[in-house]
Amino acid sequence: MDDHQVAIYLAAMGVGGLLGRLAPAAGPGLEHSINPILGALLFVTFLQVPAAELFRSLRDGRFLAAVLVVNFVVVPLVVAAMFAFLPSDQAVRLGVLLVLLCPCVDYVIVFSGLAGGSSRRLLAATPLLLVAQMALLPGFLYLFMGPGLADIVEPAPFLEAFVFLIVIPLTLAWALQTWAASRDTGQKVSAAATTTMVPLMAATLLTVVASQVPELGDSLPDVAAVIPFYAAFLVVMAFAGKAVAHLFHLDTGAARAIVFTGATRNSLVVLPLALALPDTLAVAAVVVVTQTLVEVLGMVTYVRLIPRLVPARRG
Repeated sequence: MDDHQVAIYLAAMGVGGLLGRLAPAAGPGLEHSINPILGALLFVTFLQVPAAELFRSLRDGRFLAAVLVVNFVVVPLVVAAMFAFLPSDQAVRLGVLLVLLCPCVDYVIVFSGLAGGSSRRLLAATPLLLVAQMALLPGFLYLFMGPGLADIVEPAPFLEAFVFLIVIPLTLAWALQTWAASRDTGQKVSAAATTTMVPLMAATLLTVVASQVPELGDSLPDVAAVIPFYAAFLVVMAFAGKAVAHLFHLDTGAARAIVFTGATRNSLVVLPLALALPDTLAVAAVVVVTQTLVEVLGMVTYVRLIPRLVPARRG
């Protein structure tokens, strides 16, 4: 599965799209299963990074500063440059802002690791990223769209994501690591759990796509119009992330991680926020999910090209 995971992920998205078309009534139920599946994926991800390494990474001030700069200085500037060219529909613009202004805290760790990025450093940065985006998003929305929409951002989805996607999976992973360090049974359970990474990632993608395809309806032209912007964002952030990493003099693994954290967005966490919007802004949720589809395809390319863009340093 590790050798063919890209094909598995693409197939999962295809099956999700087909399922969404053939069984649209299943969409609401699938929406509720996104967070549990994603939490299981992050549990397996956390399990592969010893707690001691995670705590050491928290002391890496230079890397954490680069994470904050690329996500909350560079990304807003890139979004501001493209904002005037977005479709004029308010719901579409809101969906683009919600997803592009919030950095990913989940599968970025998986894709960054596949490209040789420092997963443990990104793991250490996830609580900081969640808190920062929760605090800054209302201000960003105010700047881009005025006071009328800035107050739609509620802390509940972010707090729920922090508990169910960070605190609980991380606590369970550390508990299993402690058990595995002292018992053979624990080692076997830990080894078995780590083999589920690819299936869980595929299940996450399938569920997200299948749950949102039925919502497309007549919104397909509006949604399709934002795809070029999402693709352009990925291209720009590859080079912008490299520049930030160079500015902070980061090593190869950290530099690749910075590229990935700048490019990947928090669609799965902001999706509940978009789903809670009034009916007049319902298209925003589909715009958010569309970014996920573009991003996953982009991550397949990133995994192959970022090691070339940020090559390993000799010595």
